[in-house]
Amino acid sequence: MSERSALRSRLEQLLREVAKFGAVGGAGVIVNFAVFNLVRHLTELPVVRASVIATVVATGTNYLGYRYFTYRDRDKQGRTRELSLFLLFSIAGLIIENGMLYAATYGFGWDTPLQSNVFKFLGIGVATLFRFWSYRTWVFRTPDGEAAGEGGPLPDAVGAGARERQPQAQGAPRG
Repeated sequence: MSERSALRSRLEQLLREVAKFGAVGGAGVIVNFAVFNLVRHLTELPVVRASVIATVVATGTNYLGYRYFTYRDRDKQGRTRELSLFLLFSIAGLIIENGMLYAATYGFGWDTPLQSNVFKFLGIGVATLFRFWSYRTWVFRTPDGEAAGEGGPLPDAVGAGARERQPQAQGAPRG
């Protein structure tokens, strides 16, 4: 396969992955906003607490979508590891998302329903970029144990990969 066709193939694969990630994420955004606005209007919880609850519910539904739709072809061996990393990176995303809402609400006093939804949306956008990178790189590994799109092994697979790629003696033909 030529270098150009290999690059085209990887780009097409990435675009399919982004589309699937976006479909699951879009459904998660709808869940997130629905729960956020329901909790905000039906309870007396402060805005950021309502948002955290909504983010947790959306994260649970997103895991199912990512595992069984977006990344269904990825390594399924280490589910405990996968779920632990998913939760770790999801918590980081939750902090990013709700940190922006917290800053807008308590730092600037922007607490109307419209302002809260705008800053929640912005927080979701920034957190989504982080989540996409972290999930595809660390959580949902390719079947051969490589980081998606990286072309190289993850740190725990370095030993096995190094054995397969022993350097050839100088002057020996490559092939």
